[in-house]
Amino acid sequence: MIETAPNPLNIRWLGKVSYNDALAVQKALFNRGSENYLLLLEHPHVFTLGVRGDTSNILVNPSDVGADLVKTNRGGDVTYHGPGQLVGYPILNLAGKRGGGMADTVAYVHSVEDLVIETLAHLGLTNCGRIDQYPGVWVDPNSANPRKIAAVGVRLTRGRTMHGFALNIEPDMTYFDSIIPCGITDKSVTSLSREGIDASMAEAVAIVSELAAKKWGKGNFSRMDVSWRTSQSELSPFSKGEGPGEVPKPVEESVLNTSQPVTIGRKSKKQKRAEIAIGKKPEWMRIKANMGSEYRELKKSIRSLELTTVCEEAGCPNIFECWGQGTATFMALGERCTRACGFCLVDTRKPQAIDHDEPRRIAKAVNQMNLEYAVITMVARDDLKDGGANHIREIINEVRYLNPQTSVEVLISDLKGNADDLQTVFSVNPDVMNHNIETVPRLQRQVRPSAGYARSLAVLSQAKDEGLVVKSSIMVGLGETEQEMFETLKDLKEIGVDIVTIGQYLRPTMNHLPVQRWWTPEEFKEFKRIGEALGIPHVESSPLTRSSYHAKEAETSAKNKASSLASSRGHNMSGCRADGML
Repeated sequence: MIETAPNPLNIRWLGKVSYNDALAVQKALFNRGSENYLLLLEHPHVFTLGVRGDTSNILVNPSDVGADLVKTNRGGDVTYHGPGQLVGYPILNLAGKRGGGMADTVAYVHSVEDLVIETLAHLGLTNCGRIDQYPGVWVDPNSANPRKIAAVGVRLTRGRTMHGFALNIEPDMTYFDSIIPCGITDKSVTSLSREGIDASMAEAVAIVSELAAKKWGKGNFSRMDVSWRTSQSELSPFSKGEGPGEVPKPVEESVLNTSQPVTIGRKSKKQKRAEIAIGKKPEWMRIKANMGSEYRELKKSIRSLELTTVCEEAGCPNIFECWGQGTATFMALGERCTRACGFCLVDTRKPQAIDHDEPRRIAKAVNQMNLEYAVITMVARDDLKDGGANHIREIINEVRYLNPQTSVEVLISDLKGNADDLQTVFSVNPDVMNHNIETVPRLQRQVRPSAGYARSLAVLSQAKDEGLVVKSSIMVGLGETEQEMFETLKDLKEIGVDIVTIGQYLRPTMNHLPVQRWWTPEEFKEFKRIGEALGIPHVESSPLTRSSYHAKEAETSAKNKASSLASSRGHNMSGCRADGML
């Protein structure tokens, strides 16, 4: 029997995720995480080749059949992943053999196979098992015609696992004709559908989750899913291209039930009633305009250089405070975004051509303002081949050339997950690399229909791999629960995020997503406490907090805590042994 560490099993259904994005998240959880995870997902068409794989087992040019090819550090030969196939990646802490030493690789592989076999039995396919010389799960394994229904390939090092299994539910089986699956020439591949079993992906995920929680979490688990399907009717009018609409008007008072397993702080009777009218802005969200001399001078300087700030374009509630202190966040690559997120006020008309003088003007503005800390954000530019990555790199270089004393934080889009474009930004070593996850998994599709939870985790993971200080932000008030906030903070911690900002969502217009709840100042303090208790070095959390709010202070705090933690770890390091790979 495989023994796991006494942690809950964190189960995440991530939907359709590119192989490279999933691998980046896996690596982060494997290398930096400490908890047990099971990532469940589908991949777009891809062939993967294990460490001992033979390229001659790939019979076509993958691009000719619309598939990618990725070499991995798992065991096994070549296999196929694609829509209709349930992929599971357990990242687990395993106890050593007989309570000590290295974990048992063979026993772990058998536990993965057993999970799949039990799942198939629950789905109505009972004639499944293993073949000793071939890892994986087979239909009629002892017959003259065994058929492989699930591939298994894992890595087990220092008692921690990655990679996993791929169960064929209803994939396009013709893709297996393009390879010799697992290098086995005399045996065929099958699926639940081909075996006459009508099962949905949601059914399979539910069964796998239940069985895995018992097997690897001893019944102690948490689960979060990205939305299974989101209809057009669930998107904001803005996301559907119906225009920005009018300034929000009060709506009918409503009460939100927030009863959850995780409780954020001690709630007063007043808080428990959740009596705050959704359409009525509470007192703590009311901002007094203070257009002092510093504010006016900064606005004048920005206008003279024809620059755009996110402070204005996104309707930031802290504009008077920040500008009054002589700080601002510059928005690069124009005023128009190629995505239509349900929360954002930025214009979505056809983007303009890149202004190649913008890096110089931003650098000049930083100089004129004598900024010690500059924040550069960008609109999404999916119309550009590199997503705008090279332009952002030029801005950072120009700012540093003219202002060598200035620290630079950059807030980027996901750049479609392109590794080369991300590396373009990472290569200039911004002092803080920020990418916002924005909301909990369940709400991702509604809130930002052109992005994804797994991809954002992957971007943050890859930035951390480069040794950068990594930052992300969460909006609340969109319908998330306390439990979901706790789990999302846990995910960010486990992949290595250094700074998290949490603030209340404000509806820009009536065509944007409505506010579902006003979280109280006390609850925001509790978010901060929980996030830092989980191990995130710095959490900035208040109703009016936005991504760049108190940015310099957050950077300093995170670096100091990280340095202290690294020093502590250095004093407590002990030797370890590495288990082998299968």
